[in-house]
Amino acid sequence: MQTATTLDMLRNVLAGLRSGGGSVALVPTMGALHEGHLTLVREARKACDHVVASIFVNPTQFGPNEDLDAYPRQLVEDSKILEAEGVALLWAPGVEAMYPAGCATSIRVNGVSDNFCGAARPGHFEGVATVVCKLFNQVMPDKAFFGEKDYQQLAVIRAMARDLNLACPHARDIVGVPTVRESDGLAMSSRNRYLSPEDRTNAAALPRAMQAAVAAIEAGGNVGETLDALERTLLESGFSSVDYAALADAQSMAPIASYSSAPARLLVAARIGGARLIDNLPVDRTK
Repeated sequence: MQTATTLDMLRNVLAGLRSGGGSVALVPTMGALHEGHLTLVREARKACDHVVASIFVNPTQFGPNEDLDAYPRQLVEDSKILEAEGVALLWAPGVEAMYPAGCATSIRVNGVSDNFCGAARPGHFEGVATVVCKLFNQVMPDKAFFGEKDYQQLAVIRAMARDLNLACPHARDIVGVPTVRESDGLAMSSRNRYLSPEDRTNAAALPRAMQAAVAAIEAGGNVGETLDALERTLLESGFSSVDYAALADAQSMAPIASYSSAPARLLVAARIGGARLIDNLPVDRTK
């Protein structure tokens, strides 16, 4: 595996990879890799000839009181993991390479980014959309792979690629990979390491409560009452607060007050211990 830390290095290595032909997949990450990230890499390897993984802790998607400084960084360990998984190129820029002096452009994707994490974390999705657009333009991948755990993020990225007519990758080539979960159902996340043993045990209430809510909604239960019950369950199970528990259209991310049958997504963000956990599940009465 080759590693690039500057744009010139990145372009030189990519030119070498492409000289022999074959397709290129991109797996963007912020590092602190776990099995969820590695699942993305494995899916990318199945789909393309060469896999490029990026590791960049993007400061523009963190708010002033969020965990940018504390976010885990383990580039050496992550590099070894990616090499063992058959990644051809690691793109690991510093902040100065990604945002050179004078950088003054950002991207906002209206609509899909307005609610949920967009409302709870002002500026977050502008940072996400901007850095992902830059990664796409830097690597020019044939396909890009993202985890469905960050479902609203995936919707924002797809909308951004569609609206800006990105060619590499096309919006249709932005691949969502189902959430990878621990044995108790908790979605894998780099932030799970912030949890104490007690909080980690209690956190398993999140996927259980969400599964019960999905079943209730698909059975015709009242959406508002079901979401209220989900929030109460989390607070009774050790969560300190719930940023949101919502049902949304699976593509537009528009909130749904009364469910019929169109594909939807149950979205939750809740705080426990030192972590803010997010998760989502599909809701589809026609399945």
